[in-house]
Amino acid sequence: MIIIDREGTHSHIEREKLLDRVMGQARFGKSSEILRRNRLPADGLAFVAFDGKHMIGTVRLWNVNAGNSGPALLLGPLAVEKAYNGSGVGAGLVYAALNAAQSSGHRSVLLVGDPDYYARFGFHAQPANGLLMPGHFDRHRFQAINLGNEDVLSGSQGLLCATGTMAH
Repeated sequence: MIIIDREGTHSHIEREKLLDRVMGQARFGKSSEILRRNRLPADGLAFVAFDGKHMIGTVRLWNVNAGNSGPALLLGPLAVEKAYNGSGVGAGLVYAALNAAQSSGHRSVLLVGDPDYYARFGFHAQPANGLLMPGHFDRHRFQAINLGNEDVLSGSQGLLCATGTMAH
């Protein structure tokens, strides 16, 4: 049975092994990693999926400043064991993260990812048009979603900056 829950305090080693298997070392060169480096994920907004005792998926949300629109979250990385691709584990993780973010009062989430995959959750490029990521990024993969009814990202401009708590 697959269970999705908040990441535990001792999940980081197993999570890193999962990310190594699924994404490899290339993940460290991504623009999103610049914003995550040496930071903790947003409080209560890191999720994992288990099949029995085996971690099979992970996603985290990170505190950022989205230019002149202010506080936002950055989603990623989303990783699921290849054997579970197409099973709904990734979607379950994204929905868990977005629902928890909205319940916690966050107003927007940004990401760099596959537009076809993330469209089902309501992400699209338009809200992120005036924003920039640090380092190189694929503009067509930079997307956002407003949580709730307020369009907080409309007309926003500037560079995303990490604001999360520093890791020790």
